[in-house]
Amino acid sequence: MIPYGRQTIDAEDEAAVLAALRSPFLTQGPRVEAFEAEIAAYVGAKHCVAVANATLGLQLAYAALELGAGEGITSPITFIATASAMEQAGLTPVFADIDPETVNLAPRALDVAIGPQTRLVAPVHFAGLPCDMAAIADIARARGLKIVEDAAHAIGSDYADGGRIGSCRHSDMTVFSFHPVKTMTTGEGGAITTNDPELHARLVALRSHGIVRDPTRMARHDGPWFHEQQTLGLNARMTDLQAALGSSQLRKLDGFVTRRRAIMDAYRAAFADLEWLGLPPDAGAQRVGWHLFAVRLDFAALGRDRTAVMAELAGAGVGSQVHYIPVHTQPWRRRQRRQGPFPHAEAWYDQCLSLPLFPAMTDAEVEQVIAAVRALRP
Repeated sequence: MIPYGRQTIDAEDEAAVLAALRSPFLTQGPRVEAFEAEIAAYVGAKHCVAVANATLGLQLAYAALELGAGEGITSPITFIATASAMEQAGLTPVFADIDPETVNLAPRALDVAIGPQTRLVAPVHFAGLPCDMAAIADIARARGLKIVEDAAHAIGSDYADGGRIGSCRHSDMTVFSFHPVKTMTTGEGGAITTNDPELHARLVALRSHGIVRDPTRMARHDGPWFHEQQTLGLNARMTDLQAALGSSQLRKLDGFVTRRRAIMDAYRAAFADLEWLGLPPDAGAQRVGWHLFAVRLDFAALGRDRTAVMAELAGAGVGSQVHYIPVHTQPWRRRQRRQGPFPHAEAWYDQCLSLPLFPAMTDAEVEQVIAAVRALRP
């Protein structure tokens, strides 16, 4: 079965992890600092903080802004962590509808959703395609709002107006995920980038129980062993094992992005004539590190529902997945605050399906997916 996504691990990655296993450091050591510096340099940010996973990264980013009680706005088409991390940080999640073409947060819907309690905007770069961050930033900055980009899908992508996602040219912070199905992996893991030295210092403390070790930031300093807990933090630290894998993967990231784009091009050419299949938007020359090949299927035209289509694809050895169930429809969200309808998000859910896309796919596997999809004809 070809899965919808899978890590790409080679002998270089294995050697990097083995070297870390044989070193004096298994938890947080020099490889974490090196990985942070490499990520910051790759995206063009001043600071990077590596974390155990992207959910904790979002929570720490929200908490570092010290916004107090209020609301944060995000897209309903995202993994639940984007919103749940807001609640962990003391904010109430509010949703704004997507652009039906890009599946990203629509600037116009964001503008309408902003209210007197809004403190934060968390746009999600769905499938790796960047949001219209220039428009979102204009709207948010005019209202004095903070911005945290959920770039769990988007490492290696560039903004439409230039610059790499993670450079924070339109935001206060950006959060990446390195889960195995993402564009690069550390097993579990994530990272936060920022250009603000104060936010960086808060993130470092929040990542490790709220502990500060920098003497210049302490109320007192008794000696080289001394530290202070200055806030309530978490253990969100990345291990040296993860960082070793991350550094090795980062060296291959551009190649991963190139291969993903080539597979996307093959799919576009193969499916262009299928009236019952809606393709992702064509980003043209813009560099997009596609994480998902998420399409719209007209199930009515096909004469069968999504369950039947997924079973038919599985029978041909092709895995598929749904990204995402709109977050505002989840029972927990409906108990907290009934929101919606969001017609574009709900229409997306009714038709979406993610098909295999990962760098280790062979050309034969790409052709297998193409054949299985074309065989779905009405």
